[in-house]
Amino acid sequence: MACGDGGADQGSGVSAGGPAGDEPPAGHGLVDDDAEELYDHAPCGQVSTTPDGRIVKINTTLLDWLGHARADLVGRRRVSDLLSVGGRLYYETHFAPLLQMHGEVNGIALELVTSSGARLPVLLTARVKTGRDGQPLLLRMTFFDAQERRAYERELLDARREAEGERDRARQLATTLQRTLLPPKLAVPPGTEVAACYHHASADDVGGDFYDLFPLADDRWGLFLGDVCGKGAGAAAVTSLTRYTLRAAAVYDNDPAAVLRNLNSVLRHELTGDDPRFSTVLFGLLTPSEGGYHVRLASGGHPPALLVNADGTVEYLHTPGGQLLGILPDARFVTTTARLGPGDTLLLYSDGLTEARTGEANTRYEEQALHAFATDLAPTDAPGLIAAISGLLNTFNAGLEDDAAALAVSVTGARSIH
Repeated sequence: MACGDGGADQGSGVSAGGPAGDEPPAGHGLVDDDAEELYDHAPCGQVSTTPDGRIVKINTTLLDWLGHARADLVGRRRVSDLLSVGGRLYYETHFAPLLQMHGEVNGIALELVTSSGARLPVLLTARVKTGRDGQPLLLRMTFFDAQERRAYERELLDARREAEGERDRARQLATTLQRTLLPPKLAVPPGTEVAACYHHASADDVGGDFYDLFPLADDRWGLFLGDVCGKGAGAAAVTSLTRYTLRAAAVYDNDPAAVLRNLNSVLRHELTGDDPRFSTVLFGLLTPSEGGYHVRLASGGHPPALLVNADGTVEYLHTPGGQLLGILPDARFVTTTARLGPGDTLLLYSDGLTEARTGEANTRYEEQALHAFATDLAPTDAPGLIAAISGLLNTFNAGLEDDAAALAVSVTGARSIH
């Protein structure tokens, strides 16, 4: 007969394994002893107390953890006496009332204090044993050693803090690097107002958008806004190369398309490795003309500039067919011209603005929406337009998937333009 199937035949006095007087099979008749052994040397601490917490039974495992003799605790101490000061307060103010209300409490993190004063982190589970009248007779408590868990939690916490520190340093580096890729201060041609904004889609990466406005000889002014494919250090390197190449090329050539051709040659020569990058750029020259400025723009695959006129009309300065920079040896660039008079405002922007997703339908913002947005503002000046666009970008939240930059120039007529 298998162990636990009934044991010895009590009536005949003969065991199931053989004649009377033979030794019982291995393990037979030791169930009660095994149960007591399991309690006393369980892999967890066990203690029973009176309803007021006085210890009436404790197993050897818990005594070994604490370094106490059984006689020192049973009938003499309360379980709360074994806890740290903080644990004792929690036991009296939270644990005991919860146990009284619900009849059981599970997985409470506490600290036991050993006879040497050391602290032992444990998880405590307790249940109330009640009599037939429903009144509590005993509190049965089980303590699980949480030293390894506590060590693991500390390792996780340390790793998290280290990761957060690395992330903060990466963000600081990205912010610093991004700042170096944008002009610290935009030049302001006479009789104009200038404003710009840059909105990061992610604080963890360096974006590829860039812009600038700078003086040239012969009362000319150069301006550009562009976008390098990708993010991170690779995009930052191309951004820096692009900015300084455009500035240098504009010094020697007053044809915006020729400036972009120069940039295209440099990018193709420099970016021949395993991480090719391309750019879109809108480059322009401002030249004084009859109380305002003549504007000539060349586009290399970039969204068209937007002209907000003093009479309240809004129009795009389309440059269809301009090709990306850094890919084709003989890329085609398209030019257009316009005049900026008093009250007119010219806006350059990156596609992060027009490709943002909005509304419940999660649709692209697109150029039609930007046209309508500017029409509602017209007429306006550069600071007002950029402030409105910056506010618009903030409303996109997670819908802004890419960085967005905008640069605006408006003619005030307040100063003499030569």
